[in-house]
Amino acid sequence: MSTSQAQAEWRERLALSRRYWASGRGRALATAQAACLGPVLEPRRDRHGLELSLGASLLSRMPAAGPAHAMQWAPARAEAESDATLICPPRALALPDECLDLTLLHHFLEHCPDAHQALVEAARVTRDSGLLVIFGFQPLGLATLAYRLGKKRRHYPGNGSWYTPRRLRDWLAFVDFEIEGVDYCGFGPGRGGVCHERRETLGRRYNVPLGTSYMIRARRRRRQAPVQRLRFGLQPPAAAGPMGVTRGQAASGQRSPRAGRSDDARAPDAGVKNHPQHEEYKR
Repeated sequence: MSTSQAQAEWRERLALSRRYWASGRGRALATAQAACLGPVLEPRRDRHGLELSLGASLLSRMPAAGPAHAMQWAPARAEAESDATLICPPRALALPDECLDLTLLHHFLEHCPDAHQALVEAARVTRDSGLLVIFGFQPLGLATLAYRLGKKRRHYPGNGSWYTPRRLRDWLAFVDFEIEGVDYCGFGPGRGGVCHERRETLGRRYNVPLGTSYMIRARRRRRQAPVQRLRFGLQPPAAAGPMGVTRGQAASGQRSPRAGRSDDARAPDAGVKNHPQHEEYKR
C-alpha cells in the first residue's frame, strides 16, 4: 500500500469518527470518559504524554489535569490540530524507547489496520514507571448492542474491530505489560445526549461491565532480580589425603595414617640405641 493511499484511508476514518464524536451521544460519552480519566492524570501533571485518538481528544478536554508536555498523533500534517503533533505511521512511532510517562490510546485500536503493531509501539515508548491507558467500546455493553446487531454496524463505531479486555490482556502480556485495572463508563446517555448522572454514578461505583466503554490501565511488568541465599556455618574437615595432614586436620589435631606408620617404623631404632650391647659395640 502506498503512502498516499494509506493517508487517504486515515482521512476517511477520521472524518467518520469526528462525525460521531461531534454528535450528542459522542459528546456525552467523551464527558464520561474524561471524568473516569481525571483521577489517573492527577499524579502526572508535569510529565510527558502522547495520545493516539481518532476524532476526540480527551487530553484537550482537560488541559489542567493532563500532562504538561502532551502530544497528539495525526496521520498527515493537514489533519494536525495543534503544533504539538506527532506525524508518522502508528506502526513506527518517531520516538525513542521508554520516553513517555503516559501513553493514551483512545478508541484507536478498533479502527487501526495493524492494531497489534500499534500496541507494540505504544508499549515501546512507555517508560517502566509509566502508564499505558486504553479506551475501547465494550462489546457486551447494553448501549453498544445496537452497533453490533442492528443496521448501525455499518457505520462508525460499529464498523470497527472491538476487543474485549480479556483479549487485550493477552496482547499486553506479549509486550511484557500487565493490566492494573479495568474501569467501565458511559452507562447510557440521557436526554439531549447527556449521560444520566445517577446511572453513571451507580455504574462507576460498582464498576458494572455493562457500560458503553472501558478504560484499561496497564503497567510494565517488574522484573525481579534472582536472589541467592547465603548459608552460614562451619564446614566439616576434609578427609586425609595421601600427601599427609591437611590444613583442616592440622587445626583439629589429627594425623594422617602415613604419619602414624613412619613413627612406628622409627620405634625399633630407638630401642637398639638404648640397649647395653650397643654401648659395648661402640667401645
